[in-house]
Amino acid sequence: MTVTDLSSRSVPELVEQFRRLALAKGEASDNGQTARFNRLYGRLDAVQQELRARAGDQRRALVELYGHAKPQVRFDAAIATLVVVPDRARAALRMIIDRAEFPQAANARLTLDNLREGGFVPR
Repeated sequence: MTVTDLSSRSVPELVEQFRRLALAKGEASDNGQTARFNRLYGRLDAVQQELRARAGDQRRALVELYGHAKPQVRFDAAIATLVVVPDRARAALRMIIDRAEFPQAANARLTLDNLREGGFVPR
């Protein structure tokens, strides 16, 4: 997928692409496919950056993914929206922790700790 491909997509299409990539990233993590996971991370970031570049910072469209069945999708959506809807994103991360949805719960805990301590500043 090229930058041109992303720039020609609508916001709903980008949200769907984000969802599919997050699902694939979760599968790669579950199956120990580190190289695939890393490639998908880069592609997911590209979609997030395209949403960010849209008028009004359209990352907030990812909030609809907070209700997804898969914790990896919810985790990635929460991380992507920390700047635009911080309270809701933090609540989504806390829900993953409260449900003990591992390994995402561990990542969510680390993210919240780093946010609190200033070790992670979302952009």
